[in-house]
Amino acid sequence: MPDMSKDKPTNIIYTGVAGTGKTYQLLQIAREYTEDLPRADEADLLGQLVQELSWREIVCLVLLDFQSKHQDLIKVPEIVNHAFFAAKAAQNARESNLSNTAWSVLQMHSSSSSQTVAYKHRASQAYFDKDHSGAWYLLPESFELLTELSQQLFEFQQVQHDHSVNQSQANPQQGFSQQRFTMVSFHQAYGYEEFVEGIRPVMVASNQAANSSSQMSYSVQDGAFLKLCQRAANDPEQRYAILIDEINRANVSRVFGELLSLIEPDKRAGMANAMTVHLAYSGRAFSIPANIDIYATMNTQDHSLAPLDMALRRRFRFIDCPPQPELLPIIYVPQHSESDRSVATIDLAKLLAGLNSRLTQTLGLEAQLGHAFLWSVTDLEQLQAVLVEQIIPQLLQATGGQEGTLQYIFRDEQQPWQAQFIQDSQALINDSVNEQMNFNSQNPLSTGQNAFFGQSMGTAAYRINADLVAGIGEFAKPTVYQRLYP
Repeated sequence: MPDMSKDKPTNIIYTGVAGTGKTYQLLQIAREYTEDLPRADEADLLGQLVQELSWREIVCLVLLDFQSKHQDLIKVPEIVNHAFFAAKAAQNARESNLSNTAWSVLQMHSSSSSQTVAYKHRASQAYFDKDHSGAWYLLPESFELLTELSQQLFEFQQVQHDHSVNQSQANPQQGFSQQRFTMVSFHQAYGYEEFVEGIRPVMVASNQAANSSSQMSYSVQDGAFLKLCQRAANDPEQRYAILIDEINRANVSRVFGELLSLIEPDKRAGMANAMTVHLAYSGRAFSIPANIDIYATMNTQDHSLAPLDMALRRRFRFIDCPPQPELLPIIYVPQHSESDRSVATIDLAKLLAGLNSRLTQTLGLEAQLGHAFLWSVTDLEQLQAVLVEQIIPQLLQATGGQEGTLQYIFRDEQQPWQAQFIQDSQALINDSVNEQMNFNSQNPLSTGQNAFFGQSMGTAAYRINADLVAGIGEFAKPTVYQRLYP
């Protein structure tokens, strides 16, 4: 956990294989940068919610709110009359042309493939579309971009509910959470424009005529990190944090740009070697406040890390997050045979430790499985599902489909065919050949043998045991899983 009393900035990257709790670590850190504000009335809550949101974010928030109440299709009058939209208009001292504002936002951020919206000057990112009745809805692909707004809406609804239930009781513990952090997820298309600043279209309302409409212009807009830096600069007594999930998924040099030189702790504003640069689009002088901390996660199984090491190793502390099998429980498996009604156990910690030991021997440390794969397993049926749907496909990719390696990892080599997790393909072929030959000997006119060989040789070189998929036979017994222990 971060030391909130310190003055020196913190730059940390949590590294490890998939499923070791790196993102969970970020969520725990986020709590340290969250505080409860004093109890406020509903108007104050609305004002706090919409204060820093753009009109596009307001419209998204309205549609998310309707969707949370199971109403997906919304018409413009409903948007304009919504409390969020009205609160934003009141903050901006706007009383007229509100419908025009809503229409402009919706059309500008509509899908380029829309069959119902004809609009020339669309923004690069689409959020909305309209059906043939004139009702608007959020595009499914936009939900990933609205994670932070969804969280803000959820917190507002929770506080609003508490305020309604307890409005007759003075309870200073009930309030609104203020987040002094911003969380972003890097991906291949994420760039400087989203993180620092970029030129983006904005709608400007004209009040010269009663029937006037909004016009589009372009201006430099601040990105997620720059907005947070401005908040931190205006509140120097508090610490702020940018939380970056999967920092290695984007081109870090392109995302940070000239800020890559400023993120080092001693280069921050007010520090010994403080630096100032001129931003690429606005040209304004900028330095990163000393009360900004940067936390990120990095998946070491990604093979594009070499350039990142060179760019970030000097600027960040790297903290390894290894698998922690000791956190996993023991599951209990009742025995239902007439001679044995006891309860057997499967120690998930030992099971994961055994798999990882053999993975390390064959493929190296970076091939290990994180404990999150088995975190939610509470019974044998769930264990079987995780093995079939997650773990074996993950190891198939890690081994390049090498059957011998897979069989070694699951200790299948010396096991009878029916007890193998990954069944021996040659045994499978031989068994099928014998069946086909028996069939052909009984049916001399059959020509199916050649067809069998053509089909068999074209199949994958491994097969997950069908009994494991069904949870029957040897895989209904704890002993088959216990053999995976170290």
